[in-house]
This record gives sequence, C-alpha cells and structure tokens, in this order.
Amino acid sequence: MATTTAPMTEGVIPFTYEGEEYHTYYKVFGDLTPPTKTPLVVLHGGPGLSHDYLLPISDLASESIPVIFYDQIGNSRSSHLRNKPSSFWTIDLFIDELVNLLNRFSIRDSFSLLGHSWGGILAAEYAVRRQPPGLRRLILADSLPSSSLWNKSTAQLIYTMPKEVQEGMACGLKNPRRFKAALAQFHAQYCCTTKPFPKELAHSFDLVFGPHGDPTVAHAPLLKKWSIIDRLHLLRMPTLVINGRKDIAQDFVVEPFFDNIPKVKWVTFENSSHTPFWEERERFMQLVERFLTPESYAERNIM
Repeated sequence: MATTTAPMTEGVIPFTYEGEEYHTYYKVFGDLTPPTKTPLVVLHGGPGLSHDYLLPISDLASESIPVIFYDQIGNSRSSHLRNKPSSFWTIDLFIDELVNLLNRFSIRDSFSLLGHSWGGILAAEYAVRRQPPGLRRLILADSLPSSSLWNKSTAQLIYTMPKEVQEGMACGLKNPRRFKAALAQFHAQYCCTTKPFPKELAHSFDLVFGPHGDPTVAHAPLLKKWSIIDRLHLLRMPTLVINGRKDIAQDFVVEPFFDNIPKVKWVTFENSSHTPFWEERERFMQLVERFLTPESYAERNIM
C-alpha cells in the first residue's frame, strides 16, 4: 500500500505499434512539472504482472522524486491482446512502449529506471539497445542477466520445498489449481516473506494465475535462451544491483551484473527474498533515494 502524501494522477496513453493503437495505463506520484528532480520510472516484473505490487516504491515521492508506474501492454489495466501470436511479444515491443511513455511525459532527456525481476531485463535491454543519453541512473532489483542462471536458481530452490510443492510446480499451467497452490508456497518462501502476504502482490499474481487471469504474456517465449551477459559492458550509467539473501535471484545469478557493468554497486538485503521493498521497506527506500540523489546526501555530509 502506498503511504506517500504526494499527489497521484492516473490515466491511459495511446501506444501505436505496427500500425495498431493500444493503450498503456499509468500512475504518477508527485509532480513532473518542475525539472528540479529526475523522475523514476518503475518497470514491473513477470512478464505478465502489474505495477500494483511495486507501489511501496511510491514512498520515494515523499522525498520529491516523482515516481511513474505503468502496466505493460497485455497486462492488468493496459490493452489485452489474447489473440496475438507468440511472435508478437518481443523485447523490442516493450522497449517501444517504454519510449512512448517517456515521450508522453516529456522526460526522455532526464530520467532514471528501476526494473524489478523481468522489469530489470527490460530496463537493461533498453539501455543497451537504445543507449538513451537521458538515462541518469539504473536500478536492477532482484533481476537476472540470463535465463539459464534464473532457471538453475529456481530448480535449486524448488528442490528445497516439500514433495507436493515440487510436484505441483512441475505441473505448470496444465493443472492450474495445483500449480497455483504450489506456487503460493514457493512464493511465501522465496518471493515475499512478509506476513500477511501483501494483497497488492497477491493481486498481481492473480492477474496471471487466477481464475480470470490473462497468461498471454507470461506464456510468450520472450526469454528462451536469453542472455545479456556479453553486453553488460555497454551499460554506461551508474547502476545499482539489489537482491535478497533468500531471493530467487541468488548471488550467483546477479554476480555477472557486478562483474561486467563498469559503474556498479551491489547490495544484498539480508532479511529479504525477492521483494525487499516489502520486507525491508524503510532501508530499501533509503538506499534507493541515496543512489538517485547523491548530491543531496553530499550536501548534508552523509556520503
């Protein structure tokens, strides 16, 4: 739940792709009008989730950092496209949607990105492929540099779970009810250990795995054999890498970020899993604010 007192606005913006018009839902906390602070654009995970589970990050708007959330196309409040072939769903599609949003808010010349999980993939690919001069700072939260490392980590962690969870996870969406029950137990251990489980996070998962969910984007083979490791040196902006001690993004998963990005800092949250913005919320916000506004801390002799 967002606790900021900053003003909030929401709406949809048109997004034209391959000659067709779609709509992207957005939510902005804070004021984008004065150019004194660089806005932060937040990219949700999945693929296929929604921005809702990331709303704690709106806390940063209380520190005069405007924060922009949006639901990526195919998800939640944005246009759903259940009949599109799998070939329609590409990383470039989502990059073009992000660029469209930056242009809509006239912030392309100065902005920062925070990508969580799949959102980190999208943020990193955008930065590498498009080399945006206005991207000031990049945060890769609980993300991954290759699908093989993620799959290895997930397999390891599933093996630590009870047999019924292992079997339920193996069913996948062929047996949605059993899979969802197993996934809930897995998530309680390695996705978010906050109790009760945040309703915003449960809602984001239900949008994909619930009885009325839309798994179209989640099913797309976006990340089959995907890797950005050999291109990480092309990330020129200061980058913050975050993971949790019990994260699906284990240390060996995120280590290539630290080894290959030229200007990088890596912080592990010892009491968190995949969502430290819920599990260690105050510390997470302090860390991110310090990274995004180092000049403010320097002025206060904190850094």
